Amino acid sequence: MSSTSVPGTARPLTAGLAAGAAAWLAGYALTYLLVAPEIRESTLARVVELFGDGEATPELVGWVFFDAHLVDVVVDAGVLGTETLDLVGGEGGVALLLYAVPPGLLVAAGVAVVRALGRVDPADGAVVGAAVAAGYLPLCAVGAVLARVEAAGAVGQPDLLPAVVVAGLLYPAVFGALGGAVAAATAGPVSPP
Repeated sequence: MSSTSVPGTARPLTAGLAAGAAAWLAGYALTYLLVAPEIRESTLARVVELFGDGEATPELVGWVFFDAHLVDVVVDAGVLGTETLDLVGGEGGVALLLYAVPPGLLVAAGVAVVRALGRVDPADGAVVGAAVAAGYLPLCAVGAVLARVEAAGAVGQPDLLPAVVVAGLLYPAVFGALGGAVAAATAGPVSPP
């Protein structure tokens, strides 16, 4: 990035950290609002409540949220084997619309970061927008660990490596960069120094 278009590197990183964290929290909250009532009444939730960790709606919503990032949920049932679940797009999936939640919020976060910093050219806008990964990545890592559910000897949680790499790094880098580039391109030309 040219020093004339974005003042320093701390501001984009700080803005990216805040916008990325806000996008993750908003995405989880929106997913919660959309699916928690259905999850509470599901057979899976009742089995977990009866044979496992008790009420696990927040964790199961986390499964859906990560699945909306194309991250599989892996259930290891010991000697019975391992199975991956597709909670959004598979049979009985909650709503295909959920696939649009993470990209939409990350594009908005990229736009917000560029707008907060002022005018930059589109290439710099993409780089600045990708900084939303700084806030999104840690919450994906922590969220994937916290979404662990144990019941009747089985353990389920989002697949950790894809949760970090795909959901935590690739999604915010790509969609944040897209939002940053769009914001920069629509803001008008950058004034020469």
